[in-house]
Amino acid sequence: MSDLDSSDSESIDSDTQLQQDFSSGKLKPGLNVALPASIEKHYINDVAGMKCKLEELKSNLDWIERLDTTSDPAPAQPGTDIQGGDDIHNDFRREMLFYRQAQATVLTAIPKLHKMGIKTKRPEDYFAQMAKTDDHMKRVRERLLHKQLSIEKSEKAKKLRELRKYGKKVQQEVLLKRQKDKKEMMEAVKKYRKGQKNKLDFLDDLDKPASKQQGGKQKDKKEFRSNKKREYKNKKFGFGGQKKRGKQNTSDSARDMSDFNPRVNQKRPGQKVKKTTQNRPGKSRRQNIKNRKR
Repeated sequence: MSDLDSSDSESIDSDTQLQQDFSSGKLKPGLNVALPASIEKHYINDVAGMKCKLEELKSNLDWIERLDTTSDPAPAQPGTDIQGGDDIHNDFRREMLFYRQAQATVLTAIPKLHKMGIKTKRPEDYFAQMAKTDDHMKRVRERLLHKQLSIEKSEKAKKLRELRKYGKKVQQEVLLKRQKDKKEMMEAVKKYRKGQKNKLDFLDDLDKPASKQQGGKQKDKKEFRSNKKREYKNKKFGFGGQKKRGKQNTSDSARDMSDFNPRVNQKRPGQKVKKTTQNRPGKSRRQNIKNRKR
């Protein structure tokens, strides 16, 4: 059995025992005092005793050490006095009474201090002694500086993270734009090969020279320069069309006599053709020519 159950059983047993004793007459008068239902409280206003205690607590110090002042509240300004009697539950009226009391005390104490030759205003070049030591203030300043630096570092890291996110976003947009342009260019090349387009528009844009801006300044764009190697390969292999029988004559090429020179290619009977003798180039020059052909 727990302690709580044992205490309850003991209280029940004591109550039943008291009832049995009362019924049997064992309880005699005088043992239990019956009190009246209500007892009036008597308040003692011992004025003489309070004054005696006040005299004991008093210390004979000068007024400058005590700075106690007794005065009536200052008169209320017109329009600020609230009607309604002494209502203790009116917070605004009570606060205004404290304010007027402090105002009257200041008006009484300041002239008294001036009369005693005590200054009541702090000079501009006055430096009071600090309550805390310089070492303590140094530690406080170091802690504040460390906190400020940590906040700046966190802000800087936050800005760097935002810039990285923005940079990645811009990079993705640039890559997507490049892929889109490449796709459009490949589609244009395919259409050009199939004969669906007469010319390639993006090549015309590259051939345009950089136009001049206002004030005579040229744009900072590089002029398109054709690649000699690419031109040679295009001339040799073409643009993906027919690669066989490239040197075979056609009817047009057979009738073309623009390259025919009768003085060189046609020899009349009895005509002597002047032979042009060319000196053989040197060894180093022949080696350079051979390297260029490679």
